Amino acid sequence: MKFGIFYEHQLPRPWDDGAEERLFHEALDQVELADRLGLDYAWEVEHHFLEEYSHSSAPEVFLAACSQRTQNLRLGHGIVLMPPKYNPPARVAERIATLDLVSRGRVDFGTGESSSLAELAGFGIDVDEKRAMWLEALEQTANMMAMDPYPGFEGKYFSMPCRNVVPKPVQKPHPPLWVACSNRETIHLAARLGIGALTFAFVDPSEARKWVSEYHEILASECRPIGHAVNPNIAMVTGFSCHEDEAEAKRRGEDGFRFFGYGLGHHYIFGSHKPGRTDVWANFERARDALPPAGASRGIGTPAQLREHLSAFEETGVDQVIFIQQGGRNRHEHICESLELFAREVMPEFKDREHAREKEKAERLAPVVDAALARKEYLAPLADAEIPEIHALGRQIVETETEEEVASSGSGLSVPLRDPSAGAG
Repeated sequence: MKFGIFYEHQLPRPWDDGAEERLFHEALDQVELADRLGLDYAWEVEHHFLEEYSHSSAPEVFLAACSQRTQNLRLGHGIVLMPPKYNPPARVAERIATLDLVSRGRVDFGTGESSSLAELAGFGIDVDEKRAMWLEALEQTANMMAMDPYPGFEGKYFSMPCRNVVPKPVQKPHPPLWVACSNRETIHLAARLGIGALTFAFVDPSEARKWVSEYHEILASECRPIGHAVNPNIAMVTGFSCHEDEAEAKRRGEDGFRFFGYGLGHHYIFGSHKPGRTDVWANFERARDALPPAGASRGIGTPAQLREHLSAFEETGVDQVIFIQQGGRNRHEHICESLELFAREVMPEFKDREHAREKEKAERLAPVVDAALARKEYLAPLADAEIPEIHALGRQIVETETEEEVASSGSGLSVPLRDPSAGAG
């Protein structure tokens, strides 16, 4: 089983001068440390306007910085918001491919449709249409990365003429695709589309076992890939705080994990928010005593407790566990100490089993993946004769002016084109 770290870039009020700058640079230091320690992934979310809960509106910039401070860690967009009013598909394809190039092929492409009204209404996106927008945009973004040229598309939410979208990613046909999942319905959808399930639901191992089993059943029988490759993986999130003393692990990590849940609820479920004025942390503090505790069952405890907690997920067939270690007011030095202790005391035994697990899984799923790809309906490429020529603007201006001169002369004689290098003015 693989391990990742996850960033919302949470920043509870009050905000001191330099707080955001410090937050981002501490996160970069943590990612660099995770790479040195041998963890597998760093995931970065995209959110907009979700004060205190997430200040991560440009994950592609943060992940690009991570790419230059790491060597092996895979860099996960967890997730890119796909409705075209957030991100036009061509721009997503260009950014993902560029990040894949600068990281030398270490990108995972997580996607989602969004579900907070602050974001959806801020970009003028219809709640009832967002799933359909995600489906249309994701399929076309994958086509843009895989096809040379992209033949163009006329859709309900997105249209574009034939263009060759460059650059192309290192990973062929494109980086692994994922979708954010918060319930079983989306897990099933991920399996039908042949993409990884990036599960942001805090479930226990018994529930995880059911989700994993259903995912693989649907993958084997119904999968029709939305992309040009299948990514048959399931990742699940958990809290994270590791210390030799259980009480100290809770003291350092419990409040951050509970604020993560409270902030999510505030912006997505029960909150009322006045931009620039609502103090989410103050509201959290008033509600703290009524919130459920978070201990070893949420990844907060001793190395032995974390080993037991994570082994239960491994036994269910989960492919990756992602740690929410940067939450609330969790301190940078405590996060680093937890990662170091985990890497020293817990992770090695999982690493020892990982190669054999991956080999067995690849062999078992090879015929499933082949069958799924055989069911895919590919966007037809254009024959060379069908690829349209694009005439430069300067040439079009010259040709138009020439036609007008011929028409006004009445002679019917041809007039030579001006040299386009002389300018269109």
